[in-house]
Amino acid sequence: MATTTAAQRREQARVAYDAFLRDCPTNQLLDRISDKWVSLIVAALADGPMRYSDLGRKIAGVSPKMLTQTLRSLERDGLLTRTVTPSVPVRVDYELTPLGHSLSLLLTAVKDWAETRFEEVHAARERYDAQTRD
Repeated sequence: MATTTAAQRREQARVAYDAFLRDCPTNQLLDRISDKWVSLIVAALADGPMRYSDLGRKIAGVSPKMLTQTLRSLERDGLLTRTVTPSVPVRVDYELTPLGHSLSLLLTAVKDWAETRFEEVHAARERYDAQTRD
């Protein structure tokens, strides 16, 4: 029976895409798509294309820098497309790709869960805090 080194086992797992391993590409992808801004941008685009300024208004609290960085990373990952229409001023629209739409089903469900279950979570937090204060 041949023995394998830890590095060889990590490499084998990476090939098999084991997200529990830090160096696995799927772990890095999970890190990306679990970002709050990614979730909100993908959910916002689920109903159709939007302009940059519309996204900025819809997603409260996102800075222009963070919105731009997140949109670029989503475009790089193939989750959305960026369409520039030459005009004055230039019009830039963002739209989910089929891959992005498949992710939007999950992220929109998580957003909806958070919106409908927040009261339960808030009550649980209050109970926990009251018990740990005593």
